[in-house]
Amino acid sequence: MHPGAEGALLARCLAGEAEAWDQLFNLHYAPASRFVFQLAPDFTREDVEEVCQEVFLTVIKSLHTFQGNSQFQTWLFRIAANKARDYRQHLRAAKRGGGTVTISLHQDPNSDLPPVDPASPQPGPDLALLHAEQLSLVGEALELLGDPCQEILELRYFADLSYEEIAASLQLNPKTVSSRLSKCLDKLETVTRKLMARAEAPSRASAAPAGPALRTDLPANDPKPRENKTTTSV
Repeated sequence: MHPGAEGALLARCLAGEAEAWDQLFNLHYAPASRFVFQLAPDFTREDVEEVCQEVFLTVIKSLHTFQGNSQFQTWLFRIAANKARDYRQHLRAAKRGGGTVTISLHQDPNSDLPPVDPASPQPGPDLALLHAEQLSLVGEALELLGDPCQEILELRYFADLSYEEIAASLQLNPKTVSSRLSKCLDKLETVTRKLMARAEAPSRASAAPAGPALRTDLPANDPKPRENKTTTSV
């Protein structure tokens, strides 16, 4: 959407026009859902829908704080990244507490939400630069890194924002963005390699050759003196 048209649409939303909110929702729901899928490929459709609902509820409550220093979608993706992290922590807490998580393979037919548009299962060229073989390990590594690395890497390699868009969103200059991305990628690769080695350790242990088998046919220690079987010729 043209920046001028986007600004006009946001102004209508702030004025309370329901039709404008519907238009904003329809424009950005699918990109937001793809972004969340890429951040957390282990999320179900139901998980993504719940995260996106939280995202747009936050947008409704906080749109007046959007200052227009970046594109609206950039601002939206930052909210989505935070909500995805919160939701993952909620899932982990539920598992630790013995709770159960309902897994839905299909969208609820009674839902009024637009269908979730999942990301392509094939990793893009930017993700290949992360030197990661499993997206789940990359996500875990990102969480271990934390901010500011987690945020800037998510915006660049999952939201596919340009250096200029990231700079505007984080209020940095493009050179700082480039330098920070380079350092954070190095850190991410180090953490990911450690996680991959840890994940491969059990399989290597199970594939290790077994030691020599113990003999079970050996006689036990006999406390009695051995019989002298030496024969004497007559």
